[in-house]
Amino acid sequence: MAALYITEDDVRSLMDMEKSILITHKVFKELAAGRANNEPRQRVKAPGIMLHTMSAASEYLGYVGWKAYTTTRDAAQFHVAIYDQETGEMRALIEGDFLGQLRTGAASGVATEYMARPDSKVVGLFGTGLQARTQLQAICLTRKIEFVSVYSRNFEHCSKFAEEMTELCDVEVTASHSPDETAAEKDIVICATSSKTPLFDGRVLDEGTHLNVIGSNHRSRREIDRTTIKRADVIVCDDIEQCKIEAGDFMQPVDEGITDWRLMHNLCEIVAERETGRATDDQVTLFKSVGLAVEDIAMGVKVYELALEEGLGVDLPF
Repeated sequence: MAALYITEDDVRSLMDMEKSILITHKVFKELAAGRANNEPRQRVKAPGIMLHTMSAASEYLGYVGWKAYTTTRDAAQFHVAIYDQETGEMRALIEGDFLGQLRTGAASGVATEYMARPDSKVVGLFGTGLQARTQLQAICLTRKIEFVSVYSRNFEHCSKFAEEMTELCDVEVTASHSPDETAAEKDIVICATSSKTPLFDGRVLDEGTHLNVIGSNHRSRREIDRTTIKRADVIVCDDIEQCKIEAGDFMQPVDEGITDWRLMHNLCEIVAERETGRATDDQVTLFKSVGLAVEDIAMGVKVYELALEEGLGVDLPF
């Protein structure tokens, strides 16, 4: 049986955020049950390029696989491959850019379901890139959002993004001139940027705010300040061990004794209800995502199954 090559256009026609959240919720259930394993990202450099690789086994699906992508100054290229667990044969090679945007948003959607107040209606969003789009889509599917304030350094770009997302999410989205105003008086704050320095002053956060912090997966990047971490009553990671390697938001605060890895929880523990994502309405809760291969593999398996049903994809010569 030949492996199937599945393009970005195919993925966009087959997958949406609603499906992605269901798939990702199952991923964290199975991680908690020990029926999935995740291997953290590795990086190698050459002049002008970096290669990122990560892998996972999904026993509950019957597949293993990897995600690999390159980043240069001008572009990034993403691929996900899945292999049959019994035969070891490759079943699909999938272009993985949109897939990655969906799975990252979906993870925040799952975290929001367990950690944000049920009556959350107002969102502050930092970032106007592709990841910011899927973050907001996921939150709007998880809570009954009524208003979103979005901030980026380019106000013209921010205004255009606000207009597009108002239509896409059917919610009022407005561009903000002030980072602190974007974070203040919000039920949910989303950080989806490539910033190397904190985006806002943690003192402006209201009690009861939930934060999804997803932009940094490198030790040189930080979207939140020490005050935000100090104020967080509950800190949850998609994977603590991978965050120890990649979460620049936490590394210096841990070294300074502001927080401790032992005080944090894995999202799978929250989903399995071994730990509590929120105990009271006034707690500040924080979800930190760096992105897991086990999410990509589960998403890839579903895309493969749907592609077979719809007759999409092209057979590879092996």
